[in-house]
Amino acid sequence: MRRVLTLLLINVLLLSSCAFSQELSKATPEGSADESSVVQKDTKTGEVVFTYVGTEKAPDAPHGLDWFNADRPLSFSGDLKGKIILLDFWTQGCINCIHVIPDLAKLEERFKESLVVIGVHWAKFDHERTSEAVQQAILRYGVAHPVVNDNYEYLRQAYRIKAWPSTVLIDPLGKVVGVHSGEGVYDLFQPVIETMSLEYGAAGLLNTRPIDEITEKPALLTSVLQYPGKILADKNRDRLYIADSGHNRILIADLKGKLLESIGSGAAGFIDGDYSIAQFSRPQGMEISADGRKLYVADRENHAIRAIDLESKLVSTIAGTGEPTNRFISGFGEQTQLASPWDLLAIEDRLFIAGAGRHQIWDLELESGWLGLFAGSGREGIEDGARLLATLAQPSALTSDGQNIYFADSESSALRKIQLTGKGNVETLVGTGLFAWGDEVGALDVTQLQHPVGLESLGDTLYVADTYNHRIKSVNLSTGESRYVAGSGKPGLADGYGTISEMNEPSGLSAVGSLLYIADTNNHLIRTLDTVTGKMETLSLSNLDVAQLKSIGVADDYIELSERQVRPGKLKIIVNYSLPEGYKFNTGGTFRFELTLKESSKFLIDGVNTYQANGPKFPLEFLLDVPEVGRSVLRAESTVFYCPIEEESFCLLRDVEFKIPVVANKDESVSEIRLQHALPSAEKLEKIPSRR
Repeated sequence: MRRVLTLLLINVLLLSSCAFSQELSKATPEGSADESSVVQKDTKTGEVVFTYVGTEKAPDAPHGLDWFNADRPLSFSGDLKGKIILLDFWTQGCINCIHVIPDLAKLEERFKESLVVIGVHWAKFDHERTSEAVQQAILRYGVAHPVVNDNYEYLRQAYRIKAWPSTVLIDPLGKVVGVHSGEGVYDLFQPVIETMSLEYGAAGLLNTRPIDEITEKPALLTSVLQYPGKILADKNRDRLYIADSGHNRILIADLKGKLLESIGSGAAGFIDGDYSIAQFSRPQGMEISADGRKLYVADRENHAIRAIDLESKLVSTIAGTGEPTNRFISGFGEQTQLASPWDLLAIEDRLFIAGAGRHQIWDLELESGWLGLFAGSGREGIEDGARLLATLAQPSALTSDGQNIYFADSESSALRKIQLTGKGNVETLVGTGLFAWGDEVGALDVTQLQHPVGLESLGDTLYVADTYNHRIKSVNLSTGESRYVAGSGKPGLADGYGTISEMNEPSGLSAVGSLLYIADTNNHLIRTLDTVTGKMETLSLSNLDVAQLKSIGVADDYIELSERQVRPGKLKIIVNYSLPEGYKFNTGGTFRFELTLKESSKFLIDGVNTYQANGPKFPLEFLLDVPEVGRSVLRAESTVFYCPIEEESFCLLRDVEFKIPVVANKDESVSEIRLQHALPSAEKLEKIPSRR
């Protein structure tokens, strides 16, 4: 993405009365500000003198745009009057934009009462303009603040934004204070918003109403896989390694799809240790060591490379500190900062890293631990030549034929190669520029891609996950020709031959013989493609109990019922879960239900308190002994697997929990409690809002 490499706010539009570059030094450091030390008042009038104030009205969002994470379209001058507003102009494929998301979340958490962040999605690629794609990106990256799809660039033009990412600060009076282009958002804005919160609050101009009152928590689909990013197939050991990115873990299966192990607690974090306690954050590419003992993982949001010892079952960190770098500097792995490593490639004792976050490829010597620069000047572009001087554009996939490293440069929609011997020059095979993309095949000079993220080498052919075109394409290196292999060109889900099949943002490829495994990211599935026959199929995962999420800590469906007064004696608990139309309970995963009593005073469970089955039968019935006097809190927890009848390979995984206070009352006649829950469909969970 084009960006301005500066940490200063640039007054390129609607100029503020105080240039940020001049005023940042006046702000009080984080944690030490208070009203007496920051707020200044006019000695004659006693009115607050604002350090940061806008001079021109901030343009409002026009009617007719789709909004997400909000229960209605929001008006900057209406709903948000009196709030400090930070507009984030972003697009989902831009790595610099992705880096800003955690900074925004930190600002929102720190300034809950005074700040509102509004994401303005200004698309670069054609596919990114659709509201369906925006919704998927919001869920995939955990964006919780309101987002508006500026698909016709009304807001982008109104604010004269020219680069991704850009942030616009608006004061509580609805006027633009300044604009910043680039990363480093938290460190820049934290002291500014701190000062503004104190000053406008002291003047009685700050609206402290919680934004939660008008926002909606995004509905997150919980399936066995969630936005799988990359996949690695190992024929020699009959293993399939899946980066279950949305669940912050690695799953191990055999090549037929039987799940064997889950690595990582499921909670996003940066912790080494055994499989159950280790934590990842949106992991992506993987590679296996030559002896098959270690699995290396590009832990993308932790900006680190992790090593999984498959024998001792321990996770360690071999490169990266957990914090992103603005400029890569060579050093020993654990002491060297990275930025969004996206894919890995092992050649002998070297591990090559696709450094998407800094538009470079790095080289880790596994024996010595030395991490150096292999290719890319750090500037974003598509200039060929000597590998250290060439410009790359968000490399996201690596493969090799033994003589060259091939990589997919997502932001230039390009396929490129680097010689492993000789001069080591970078050469572009497909792609012409940062703003050139399409969906064409034929000779390489006419071939077009759209934000490719996956790549695999088979013989003299490269297979490309042409992600935003929802296709698999092949590039024959001998003939210099490309062709469509699978995918219709539209997002969807369909098995079949060639272009009859459908995918939704395929992102990872790995081959065993002529069989290509595909991480079909937005379909939350693994697909297989026979490269000889062209047949696409969906891989059915089995032994689903391995995929249960045990450490997330929050049920997908939490139902807290009001207090129930019941008659002493036998109390029947009747449980009934209903499926959406066209769904059935999956027999590949065990349904588990457990009834417990908390804060109990003489309440007892009569008989069994658990039930488990592969394919449960409802209703379930349990009995409680209720005393003459007393109270208890009844809890019911369950894990449910269910799937569409016509697509059994796609399995939803849902944790359901009930909480009901129960009080014994001899004057009551109630002798049963019914726990009923309608399980949601995938369509309901991922419904795209059309708020107009």
